[in-house]
Amino acid sequence: MSDQELIALLAELRALPHETEWVEFKHNRAEPNDIGEYLSALANSAALHAKGAAYIVWGVEDGTHNIVGTTFKPRLAKQGNEELENWLLRLLSPRIDFQISEFRVESANIVIFSIQPATHTPVSFSGTEYIRVGSLKKKLKEYPEKEGTLWGVFSATPFEKGVVLTSASSDDVLNLIDYPVCFELLGHSLPDNRQGILQRLQQEKVIKHRGDDRYDITNLGGILFAKDLNQFERLSQKALRVIQYKGNNRIETLREQIGQRGYASGFEGVISFIDNLLPQNEQIEKAFRQQESLYPQLAIRELVANLLVHQDFNLSGTGPMVEIFTDRIEFTNPGKPLIETLRFIDEPPQSRNEDLADLMRRMGICERRGSGIDKVISQVELFQLPAPKFSETSRHTKVTLLAPKSLNDMDRDDRIRACYQHACLRYESNEQMTNASFRDRLGVDKKNYAIASRIIRDAIDANLVQPVDPDTGPRYMRYVPFWAA
Repeated sequence: MSDQELIALLAELRALPHETEWVEFKHNRAEPNDIGEYLSALANSAALHAKGAAYIVWGVEDGTHNIVGTTFKPRLAKQGNEELENWLLRLLSPRIDFQISEFRVESANIVIFSIQPATHTPVSFSGTEYIRVGSLKKKLKEYPEKEGTLWGVFSATPFEKGVVLTSASSDDVLNLIDYPVCFELLGHSLPDNRQGILQRLQQEKVIKHRGDDRYDITNLGGILFAKDLNQFERLSQKALRVIQYKGNNRIETLREQIGQRGYASGFEGVISFIDNLLPQNEQIEKAFRQQESLYPQLAIRELVANLLVHQDFNLSGTGPMVEIFTDRIEFTNPGKPLIETLRFIDEPPQSRNEDLADLMRRMGICERRGSGIDKVISQVELFQLPAPKFSETSRHTKVTLLAPKSLNDMDRDDRIRACYQHACLRYESNEQMTNASFRDRLGVDKKNYAIASRIIRDAIDANLVQPVDPDTGPRYMRYVPFWAA
């Protein structure tokens, strides 16, 4: 914030009738442990009261709110041999963002700590969680009713409704948010005046009006339309990383790019960057040489959109990632899947981030009808690639697209997975898998029908597909996924 904006924020805080549960006024007292406990208490209280930020203000007298100035110099302060800010961050769990601002008002030094509210779990300092009770700082466990309410807030407040920048001016909003792209993607005409732009951004939940010329930029607005995610420290950790490796492992990196723009404003650029890294097949048609990607671009678009939309933003220390190897592409997003991986094709869509999914659907970036994975499987079959893998780890969801591979080079799991996904895709198209349809999927000649039959039997033994009528002759046998039998 500029000094002018900080002065406006200070005036807003001083105008409060008394010290609240999300604002603490101090003169000079700046004992490190006390500050750390207040960071915990205020972050938790801000979440409890649905505030976009909490504040500790030095240089203002408690009670009267008179400006008295302070001698506290946080950027020069140390705890032991460690800088105070780093020491505080190290003892906070989960690590939250707080911004330190120093400025002068009426010839007095003022310091403000702007504190991110807790998001998915109470914030602790040095292993203890704190809360504000009136103007007092207390241990959270001593107030079980507040702790219960706080957990209820975490479960009820989606990421998108949080605030990434509070009390921004209209100039800040228009400088930080790529509003022309927002209007273009949503199919809106760009208003010819500032007020019209701001009103539309409010309607789309990109910003919230605080009064006068002050606005809060929401997480939704920042993550989708930031001109530069690095301007929003908390969101910069959620930037999409694209990494290309040499070979089939992570030993040697060829290229790496971390997205700077918001997901929506930078989406086409990311897809182009990935496409340029992928190996190409050269085809000759009518004497012209044409380059065609080994992977279907439509599938890549859907998988990139999915990993952005369905991630768990509350997981710290991790973000969405696309990794390109010689033999595969891995799409990884934070958060365990809400749907069992075997049911990605048929289950109705579920999203942790409803507003984000809705806005990206309206911009044509992703699907919300549950057909995105269907499109991926369909494109994979069209390109006759091995069936993609859907997997989960303790904290992530991963989709792997495999490079072209002959049937002879596919292992048993590859073949069974292709059979199951083909049966799912046929069923979702109101059709049933047959030996002939599966041969077409594999690119196997009719005379080699026994190969397809053997794979189908393996899929039946794995309890992934079932015959519609076991008494039907082999030539006329039809199959469905296990969940449709």
